[in-house]
Amino acid sequence: MGLFFGVLTGFAAAVVMDSCTLLYSAFYPLLVITQTIPSVAVAPLLVLWFGYDMLPKIILIVVSAFFPVTVGLLDGFRSVDKDAVNLLRSMGANRGQIFRFLKFPSALPQLFSGIKIAAAYSVVGAVISEWLGGFGGLGVYMTRVKKAFAFDKMFAVIFLVSAISLALMALVRLAEKKCMPYRKPTDNKQEE
Repeated sequence: MGLFFGVLTGFAAAVVMDSCTLLYSAFYPLLVITQTIPSVAVAPLLVLWFGYDMLPKIILIVVSAFFPVTVGLLDGFRSVDKDAVNLLRSMGANRGQIFRFLKFPSALPQLFSGIKIAAAYSVVGAVISEWLGGFGGLGVYMTRVKKAFAFDKMFAVIFLVSAISLALMALVRLAEKKCMPYRKPTDNKQEE
């Protein structure tokens, strides 16, 4: 849920900030500053404010996922060829049509890159929130096995968290292929 709402709010914020230069200028620096605050410092505050239920965990994951999606999508919107935008305007396209037919399709690669990063951050954010204030989950289990010096179980949890992150990233890659079937995977080898 946290990843879904993080992607949704990040998408909405990027669209709004792209449509209004004043909002972009006002909020983009604040957005960057929020990433200097470690989630380990925010998690206990969220637990104090919202209790030990799911809400503080979801909020922490939303905050973790919000930044990479917003920044990736904004970079995608900003990298659109200005000549293509001017061409569509000269043909009578309105802002919605420019967004639908040019900006959004052009920004899809950056959006999916941001979602991949957000997926990895969301798993880490969930574990941290459980670790610092929860009654169950992998974070609580990690705390218990650490106190019991059961390092084999600790490594098992680390591998499980990594597997969950990789599975989420694979799902995002699958969604990327479905949304952009025309995009071929890049090959690092140069053709002779």
